Amino acid sequence: MLLNIKQIDVPPGQRVLLRDVTWQEFETILDELGEHRAARIAYDRGMLEIMVPFPEHEFEKEIISDLIKALLEELDIEFLSLGSTTFKNKKMLQGIEPDQCFYIQNESKVRGKKKLDLETDPPPDLALEIDVTSRTNPSIYESLMVPELWRFEKGRLQINLLQNGVYFESARSAIFPHFDFPEKIIQYLALSKTAGRNSAIRAFRNWVREQLNTC
Repeated sequence: MLLNIKQIDVPPGQRVLLRDVTWQEFETILDELGEHRAARIAYDRGMLEIMVPFPEHEFEKEIISDLIKALLEELDIEFLSLGSTTFKNKKMLQGIEPDQCFYIQNESKVRGKKKLDLETDPPPDLALEIDVTSRTNPSIYESLMVPELWRFEKGRLQINLLQNGVYFESARSAIFPHFDFPEKIIQYLALSKTAGRNSAIRAFRNWVREQLNTC
């Protein structure tokens, strides 16, 4: 590729689309970008998207991720959170970097692994996307067979479940079927902006314990 990817300056909240990018060029771009960067990538059969999120995006990602972790801890469920790990499948010519992702049901299958290959390893059980700008992301997650995709955009949390290879919107999570999530996540995310992160997480844990005591 003649293009020097490091010369591309993507402002926060904006994206760059590169067409007709081969898989080898995609791999080269990943190497050039490195692991420690603000940019997120999505690759879909030759179309490469490079996006840099707003700072507010990172705050919302962290709080929602912390709420998910708090719930898993309260339920005493082993999990592995891998942040914006690059997931890719060469056979499908697709790759994605979620804002956050979790191995939950399949945690034991990837425990201790330093590298994951979706041609042989299972995909994450849950992926989280914040302030979605890409039109291609859902189709990539569908192709990679990620069972559950949460999309937070414009103050709304959408839960998408994979069924017969296609996502459909659901009022409840398949991983946490006994909890009414969309409203509660928004509620405690808002609380974190007024009472602080620790107070919001503590209040959320108390709510989870109340729900468990009534089951």
